[in-house]
Amino acid sequence: QVQLVESGGGSVQAGGSLRLSCAVSGVTYNRYCMSWFRQAPGKEREWVASIYSVTSTTYASDSVKGRFTISQDNAKNTIYLQMNSLKPEDTAMYYCAAAAGGACSYLRNPADFAYWGQGTQVTVSS
Repeated sequence: QVQLVESGGGSVQAGGSLRLSCAVSGVTYNRYCMSWFRQAPGKEREWVASIYSVTSTTYASDSVKGRFTISQDNAKNTIYLQMNSLKPEDTAMYYCAAAAGGACSYLRNPADFAYWGQGTQVTVSS
């Protein structure tokens, strides 16, 4: 069973940076679309960025493109989300998610992802 454990959240002032980590275990198949989502209070869960496990091809939403970078360290079985130039509107619970099979280029709906972490809170103050 795939398990995802996020860490690295916290509180930061606007313009600051954080790096989130997602430790992955229980993977028995090497083709996954690994993604980050976020959910602010009272809002729907929103796709942030994805990386295809085989090619390391990355995708990012327009709202974070140029500020956030998703990456993977296969030796450590860890996915990262480097977040720079943070804004108050980035405040949310951030979740790591996995979908088997790839298709990262169009997977954006939370319902497409079978595996989820417990989330890590990011708070950005102005």
